[in-house]
Amino acid sequence: MAEILCGEDPEPSDRFPADPLFVPVRPGFSGCVTRIFRAPLGDRTALGITSENRLIATLSPGQAWIRLAEPALRALTEPLGFTTVTVDPQFTARAAGPVNPVVPAFAVRVG
Repeated sequence: MAEILCGEDPEPSDRFPADPLFVPVRPGFSGCVTRIFRAPLGDRTALGITSENRLIATLSPGQAWIRLAEPALRALTEPLGFTTVTVDPQFTARAAGPVNPVVPAFAVRVG
């Protein structure tokens, strides 16, 4: 079957993954909430991953997720002002240090 191209666009006209995506979520007040991430240039983006193994490799084995089709993910995030959906991010980085540093229970005075 030949791919249908749109005008001079080299990409196929159907750019969405065929299967529902694994979408990272976190607990919310009335159920689960889609997690929003920052792209390398700082823009906020929704994230969809095409396999559970990729989700685990990108985030962590304990990351909660739901299955959503890409159009459904867009429909959930667009009213919040997020117009970008990133599918299978290539580069990720963990936090350089603890997000909430541990404060010692005691302090030593010098002097």
